[in-house]
Amino acid sequence: MQVRRLENTGAIEFIPKSFPDHRGLFVAPFQEAALVEAVGHPMRVAQTNHSVSARNVIRGVHFSDVPPGQAKYVYCPRGALLDVVVDIRVGSPTFGRWDAVRLDSDEYRGLYVPEGLGHAFVALTDDTVMSYLCSTPYNPGAEHGISPLDPELGLPWSDHLTGEPVLSEKDRAAPTFAEAAEKGLLPDYETCLAHYETLR
Repeated sequence: MQVRRLENTGAIEFIPKSFPDHRGLFVAPFQEAALVEAVGHPMRVAQTNHSVSARNVIRGVHFSDVPPGQAKYVYCPRGALLDVVVDIRVGSPTFGRWDAVRLDSDEYRGLYVPEGLGHAFVALTDDTVMSYLCSTPYNPGAEHGISPLDPELGLPWSDHLTGEPVLSEKDRAAPTFAEAAEKGLLPDYETCLAHYETLR
């Protein structure tokens, strides 16, 4: 398993080795030992999610209150998507910056998104599947969103869309980055760091 820490957000990309043969292919997109070595602690899996998206569907930018927050390990078992992680932690040295990684069913790359970061993606093909391992269960009262089309964030959708973006009503109505900050919705960087230490 190859590991790469993303420059702007601290999210971590994992690149597993695939084993193709005449029967098909075997790959292990999530490997706990590799994650623990890279992150410094294991990831509790409280829930797994599975989404199917048509081309040009954008989901996110989603995040949860910290603590406890929700860490995610995501990969794409079918199709292709552009995954985007945004540092929305107030006080972070990389506050407002983002990283983008292509996840697809050719390489089965995985992405670890720590608590306190914003997460979104755009489907690049029809019937794109995203699999999520989540550290905490769904908690609607603690979950929030930021508009993925907010020009202040400047997320790289336009280079990957082949038509109009397709969003849920909830994501379309989400506040801008500035509005979320004004409402006090964004996680605090020092609080996130302290929470990470409790996981070690």
